[in-house]
Amino acid sequence: MPYTLLKYGLNKNVPFKKHIGLPQPTELKKSYDVVIIGGGSHGIAIAYYLAKYHGITNVAVLEKAYLGKANIAYNITTVRSNYLTPEEVKFYAQSLKLFKRMSHEFDFNMTYSQRGQLTLAHTDAAIRSFRQQAEINQYYGSHSKLIGPKDIQELVPALNMNPAHKPILAGLWHIDGVTTSHNAVTFGYAKEATKRGVELHQLTEVTDIIVENGKVTGINTNRGKVKCGVAVQAVAEYSSLIAEKAGFKVPVISYPLQAIVSQPMKPLLDPLVSSSALHCYVQQTGHGEILFGGGYGSYPPYSTRATLELKETLLAHAIEMFSFVADLRLLRQWTGVAEMTSDCNPIMGLSPVENYYLDAGWGTWGFKSTPICGKTMAKLIASGGKVPDLIAPFAMDRFHRLTQVNRNEGKSLRVKTT
Repeated sequence: MPYTLLKYGLNKNVPFKKHIGLPQPTELKKSYDVVIIGGGSHGIAIAYYLAKYHGITNVAVLEKAYLGKANIAYNITTVRSNYLTPEEVKFYAQSLKLFKRMSHEFDFNMTYSQRGQLTLAHTDAAIRSFRQQAEINQYYGSHSKLIGPKDIQELVPALNMNPAHKPILAGLWHIDGVTTSHNAVTFGYAKEATKRGVELHQLTEVTDIIVENGKVTGINTNRGKVKCGVAVQAVAEYSSLIAEKAGFKVPVISYPLQAIVSQPMKPLLDPLVSSSALHCYVQQTGHGEILFGGGYGSYPPYSTRATLELKETLLAHAIEMFSFVADLRLLRQWTGVAEMTSDCNPIMGLSPVENYYLDAGWGTWGFKSTPICGKTMAKLIASGGKVPDLIAPFAMDRFHRLTQVNRNEGKSLRVKTT
């Protein structure tokens, strides 16, 4: 932010009040070049990149609730690129680069903070996996390395090195890991997109997708019908429901995912620390709260009800890792719904319906991909359906072609069967 501050410091009109709100609601037009279903970070990012880089501004973003209400509001704001396969690492490394310059691009504080992520290894098998992961990360531009117990203790002095009688043998240290505000990212994209002519329609629920001769031609909403040349589905956990309205199925299953935060305390924990053996991660937010999360629930609902069982098991593991957690008071607990594919990777690109594009199956990785997904999906739309190389591996038909992007990270975020 130094250059931005200098600009204001030399401006004789400072201090001043700058209006940064969004435009007032308008009536839906009869037709749009592009209709984006979903007003989360992905939907609004696609609209922004369409307007900025491709000059496509006759765009409507339809959100059944309000801007950033769904899964984007429930995430833990962590961004990383320390994945296992080349396809994933290349994709998320590009996303990190876009996040890094986002505050300057939007002239808006994204509270970007590079704090790193430490994933603990408790077995020899985990060490072998992390060594392979670190090498792939480094080769494709993501900065990760395997570190030993001494380095871990210096990095996180408060960490118990033998939690639940599972000694920490090593760790995967991902220095690129950052945190940034999900609300700021969503609002920043919305502010810049609407400034360029994009229309954001909140409280506008899609009731049906109009498909004629295998091609999308319009969208029915609770506020009326609109025609469109192109439609994009970016609705997070509701992908399977919306796709059914277009006449096809997407191979995803939705699971509940819970998190807990404590009341704020003084800065103590800088990196995010996770343990695959304990199915738990712990992080201190920028406000001082201690954040806890773990595995998916064992059943696929659309409920966002928090449970006592998760609270008990998750906090028991967190206390094993950090004894000071036992003295904290909890502030709140919440639940989101994460949709998963069989290879734990997203679906981006073409659908069985012509000019109807998919942005789905993100699990817990949706926020991390916001800028690069928005940029590549916008390129896909503007090119008339030519899939960019970066997202080609994530096509939906990979499941029919048996070319899944397999992942076996052994991270804490996995479906729990007991």
